Amino acid sequence: MSADLSASTPLTRSLAHGATGVPLIEQPIGAFFDTVVARQPEHEALVSVHQRRRYSYRELQREANRLASALLGLGLAPGERIGIWSHNNAEWVLMQLATAKLGLILVNINPAYRTAEVEYALNKVNCKALVSMASFKTSDYLGMLRELAPEWAHAQPGQLASGRLPHLQTVVWIDEAGQGEEQAGMMRFSALMASGNPDAPRLADIAATLKASDPINIQFTSGTTGFPKGATLTHRNILNNGFFIGEAMKLTPADRLCIPVPLYHCFGMVLGNLACFTHGSTIVYPNDGFDALTVLQTVQDEQCTGLHGVPTMFIAELDHPRFAEFDLSTLRTGIMAGSPCPTEVMKRVMTDMHLSQITIAYGMTETSPVSCQSSIDTPLDKRVSTVGLVQPHLEVKIANPDSGDIVATGVSGELCTRGYSVMHGYWGDPARTQEAIDAEGWMHTGDLATMDAEGYVNIVGRIKDMVIRGGENIYPREIEEFLYRHPKVQDVQVVGLPDKRYGEELCAWIVIRPGETLSEDDIRAFCKGQIAHYKVPRYIRFVSGFPMTVTGKIQKFKIRDEMKNQLGLEEAKTA
Repeated sequence: MSADLSASTPLTRSLAHGATGVPLIEQPIGAFFDTVVARQPEHEALVSVHQRRRYSYRELQREANRLASALLGLGLAPGERIGIWSHNNAEWVLMQLATAKLGLILVNINPAYRTAEVEYALNKVNCKALVSMASFKTSDYLGMLRELAPEWAHAQPGQLASGRLPHLQTVVWIDEAGQGEEQAGMMRFSALMASGNPDAPRLADIAATLKASDPINIQFTSGTTGFPKGATLTHRNILNNGFFIGEAMKLTPADRLCIPVPLYHCFGMVLGNLACFTHGSTIVYPNDGFDALTVLQTVQDEQCTGLHGVPTMFIAELDHPRFAEFDLSTLRTGIMAGSPCPTEVMKRVMTDMHLSQITIAYGMTETSPVSCQSSIDTPLDKRVSTVGLVQPHLEVKIANPDSGDIVATGVSGELCTRGYSVMHGYWGDPARTQEAIDAEGWMHTGDLATMDAEGYVNIVGRIKDMVIRGGENIYPREIEEFLYRHPKVQDVQVVGLPDKRYGEELCAWIVIRPGETLSEDDIRAFCKGQIAHYKVPRYIRFVSGFPMTVTGKIQKFKIRDEMKNQLGLEEAKTA
């Protein structure tokens, strides 16, 4: 799992190549999954705790084949798009496997999307069918669809037609074994499953035509401006990434991985599902949406050996009032990713949660997603301070954002990735694809990073997040890491705000630990003499939480916009 580097020949330039000793998988997902099933048919494959369902590998294969046959019955053909708009459940993973077996392109719809966003996503890629939850908490998914397409009230299932969703012909809603009222024009998931034949001969015929290089998945990337882009990924992209992620964690069939991160995102479906399937491990979903208590309960009850999460999830678990009640001693590994991982939080996770072999992963949707990862034997100091080494069969470089030249080790620049993991492209958007992937095949991440002489990569921020105060370059991540050391600080985010005198000034949003009190003066006193004066935040606010995406990515632009409005600040004029 290490880069092709030698301790005797330290790097001088920030360019590293992943190991190539283990060959890439050149099979489609369905064919590879079937080989795993043949090897261990009775081994437990999936536990969906909140649904009280369990599947062996053979049972999961049979139900996925049944669903694939049913999807063919809807008239869907390889290459066509079908959406999934749902939180975590067994139906989601059945869709992931069934569509892969048919060469259908699964379109992951963010459960946080509202009417205009789902309309955009479905039309952008011409979705012909959609599988959706009926509702979740305050989200009425079927109600939103009816708002877009009132014509469906008088339509027959499978024959939908509407002005605003012209391509969508079939909507299937996820029911619990026939429960709930009928939905005009829509089909129950249980009825769809009942229509399938797991032994249908057409399944094998289609499987024989599929290639590893075929597009299989579209994920919408959440930009801070403009419409989301549909990153299009192939079997080869995500199957190999899932495999090498599992290798870094040293997964085996004995492992049981608790997956509270959302499946619609790469974290759940690749770092979770595919990492397990490629190693014959058991997938455990603690709930449909994240809840710290059910994660703790599930890890104990299901004797999970692995746990995934973004930093905010681990913080919520560690700080839960009932944390000490649970036996988490079966845990050993997992992945923390999604946002920069605070060093202090990482240390608590390794000791208090028994995750001594937890790994850090770095990536982006457009690279399937992981480019760098630590492994279970990465030295502790590197594991808590870096995102590890380049993954096998990939290259990473740190380049000067202006000139494109590879920088010396230890110098910050833009992280770029090249290799099998780079996406097929943005769906229907060759111009934006060319902006992201250069002529030499490098994916430009927009992240600022450094690489040391051993090849370890450290993410120091986003190019757009860097703050320039009076000519001094300041990386918010550095200030955040410092403030995390304060014993009363639970979480912190730092952004730059416009300033007439210095160009920009720092602002810190701080979440205080439960039961503690802090003042702005306390924070400034903590900083005094410890960090340079220009790195001490001018603005300090105490908040209960941060604006973030459903995957746990902090939306710093929203913090910035809110503070500008509060303080009446305007962007500095530039020539």
